[in-house]
Amino acid sequence: MPKFLRLGIDQSNVSGYTSKAWWIRRVGSTVFLKWGAVEVEGAGDGRRIYWTVPPREKTIRCRTVQPAKDYVKDAIARRRSHRYEPLAGNIAIRPRPANRGAELEQVLATILFVDIVRSTEKAARLGDARWTKVMNHYYAAVRRELKSSRGKEVVTTGDGLLATFEAPAAAVQCATAIREAMHTLGLEIRVGLHAGEYKVSGPDVSGLAFHIGARVAAKARAGEVLVSSAVKDLMSQSEIRFKDRGVHQLKGLPKRWRLYRVDR
Repeated sequence: MPKFLRLGIDQSNVSGYTSKAWWIRRVGSTVFLKWGAVEVEGAGDGRRIYWTVPPREKTIRCRTVQPAKDYVKDAIARRRSHRYEPLAGNIAIRPRPANRGAELEQVLATILFVDIVRSTEKAARLGDARWTKVMNHYYAAVRRELKSSRGKEVVTTGDGLLATFEAPAAAVQCATAIREAMHTLGLEIRVGLHAGEYKVSGPDVSGLAFHIGARVAAKARAGEVLVSSAVKDLMSQSEIRFKDRGVHQLKGLPKRWRLYRVDR
């Protein structure tokens, strides 16, 4: 019963922190599908996935077993190519409290988004078993640097990670340390940093700042750490050097942002 997850922070067609899940099962010549919006709580082994509303369902009846097998194979391949990560465990439905909005807390932080450059190509070349080992080493190295810099892991994607920091200098130092650590694994990463406010309600987080951080990372070249002008402005007294990378239109956002490369 393959299940897949796509994190909303890397998409332009979602609001807040909404993510999507997709589920497929074949019984003989019949294929059953479920999909819909989900919420992600926690990270690593403690991560929990909840349907925000009952998922949509679809049943596809093929004439024979082989077309059904082919349909499932092609559908799974399409999800992998659209940044869905395989998902182990169950997806639960949780009722939402009526007064949830009153619990929201506004937080200002520096947001770090890191992912692997050309990860799909590398995964295809190495195969699932070897790629899984590489990913385990990758996440272990990233989490060591997060712990050292007092960063807080928010969520992981198939090949990336989102974290927050109280101080922008700590976020920049962590980003450059992660980049150096990747050399030993033979991986190239890109990192985007943005400083902004977001909302917190228990384990849930939401806000445009996460989208901006992900979009900044998408503009980074292989091995590059990019920051938004919001981060640079907060570090005017820092010894860290920045190189102007010009003004960019970030996908899905109306405002153009000036970006800077960490030059150290």
